[in-house]
Order: sequence, then structure tokens, then C-alpha cells
Amino acid sequence: LTVSHVTPGSVQLEWSVLEGTFDSFTVQYRDVHGQPQALAVDGGSRTVTVPGLAPSRRYKFNLYGVWGRKRIGLISTDAVTDRRMDACMDGWMDVPSASCSPQCILHCAVPFAAPAPPKEEPPSQPVLGELTASQVTPNSIQLEWSVPEGTFDSFTVQYKDAQGQLQVLPVDGGSRTVTVPGLSPSRRYKFNLYGVWGRKRMGPVSTDAITGEAGCGPALCPVVTVAAEPDEKPPSKPVLGELTASQVTPNSVQLEWSVPEGTFDSFTVQYKDAQGQPQVLPVDGGSRTVTVP
Repeated sequence: LTVSHVTPGSVQLEWSVLEGTFDSFTVQYRDVHGQPQALAVDGGSRTVTVPGLAPSRRYKFNLYGVWGRKRIGLISTDAVTDRRMDACMDGWMDVPSASCSPQCILHCAVPFAAPAPPKEEPPSQPVLGELTASQVTPNSIQLEWSVPEGTFDSFTVQYKDAQGQLQVLPVDGGSRTVTVPGLSPSRRYKFNLYGVWGRKRMGPVSTDAITGEAGCGPALCPVVTVAAEPDEKPPSKPVLGELTASQVTPNSVQLEWSVPEGTFDSFTVQYKDAQGQPQVLPVDGGSRTVTVP
């Protein structure tokens, strides 16, 4: 993975595939606010431009290859965006002096990758602490958690909404609190928190809480947590059955499938749209049919 082109607000990446073909690729990086971002790329592409970056800033880009249900990789590279275009006209940039030429005024972009940082000892595996509900309203719950050891790249909160649909809320690795919005009053919710460290997903730690009654505010709604359901013996590994197309229209297809054994937490339907872009459709674990629109 290499950097082939940079501007003050974007970086163009290029990569090679030495053997075989991938279904798609995913570029991951953190934006100027430290939030993790993911950019999906078609499996036939070997280059992508990452937009919306900040000038004079160092970014690390990770590239994964997706093949079937496997995510293969990662390969990484670091790059520094150019300074602003007006700075380029003044003749100073955070790049080699050779780039400060008259052409820079017209096209402030030079292939420039930051040197790779020196290799360090791999950090110890982080540990997830306790998850608690710290504040409730009729339609939201604030969650807090601790990390007794190490650091995570990001977190993921999972819960089911009032319709029983699985919801996923990504959280930056530096955060220790998040507010889950769009809930229903006087309803019990179970929240699972996962920590993401490299390619590993750790956890979950869980908590159950009840939203406040309609009409109460953050200062009036009591925080009601309920004992988590007792641990049971792990269920047997579920098995996927046959997938069939049960109904089609000019612009949709209805899919049906079976689960001969066990239960799944959720399902994911993947396909490529008319432009060849990979699309992902999450489905609740209790469903056996979905319409792809």
C-alpha cells in the first residue's frame, strides 16, 4: 500500500494484489477529530482517493481485503497532507523544498509519505471494565465504562430497538461514555459493549437499564438498572441453511433462508449494486426473510 498523490484535503492510495481477487476492500483511518472512518472500495479497484482530510496532518491508513466472509490484511501506510493552497503560494510547505516550485501554485500536491515510525514493542492486550447506565431520559440512556488496562482502537455498543431490530453504535477508542438516543419510554434495554483492538473484538460487557417514564427530564428520571440475566451454558453453534429468492420485482428481490440448528444474533446480506459498489444490509437474528430494495 503506497501514497501516490496528496493535496491539503485528500490522499490518493494505491495497492497491488499479488494473487487472486478480492470481493471488496476497506480503507480505515481516523479523521481530524480522532473518529474512526471506513471507506468501502470495489474489489476491482487498485486506487482510491480519501477526501475530507485536514491540511498539514499525519494520517495512518489501513487497508483490508474482503474475500467471502473473511477479512484479510491489514497493510498500512502513513502520509502527511500538504499545507493550504495559499501557504503554497507563499513558498512554504511541510514537504521537501523541491516541491515549492511554481507548479505548486497550480497543483499543490506531491507524492510524499511520512517515514514509518520505529518499531516498538507490541502493546499489551487491553481489558474492558464494568459497563453502567449513568443517566436516563424517556428516550435515551447514557452509558459509562472503564478500561482498567491498555487502550482500545474503538468500541461498539449493540442493543435491540423497540421493534426488536439490532442496532450498532460505534464509539471512538478514547471515549468512556456514550448516549444512546431514539429509545422508547418505560422500556427495558440490554446493552452489550465490545472493545476493538487491532483485528480483535473483545467482550462483551453488558448492562440492563430501563428508560424513564414519559415527561421526566434528565434530573428527574431515576437510573433503574436491573440484574443481568444469569449466565447459561453456551448454546450450540448455529447452522445456516439454504438461501433462496422467493419474490422479485424490477427493483427488489426478497430473500428467504433457514436455520436448521441454533440461533444467530444477527445476519448480514452483502451484494453489489448497479454501479458495482459493495452494499451491506443488516438483518435481525429472528428474521428469516428480507427484501433488498
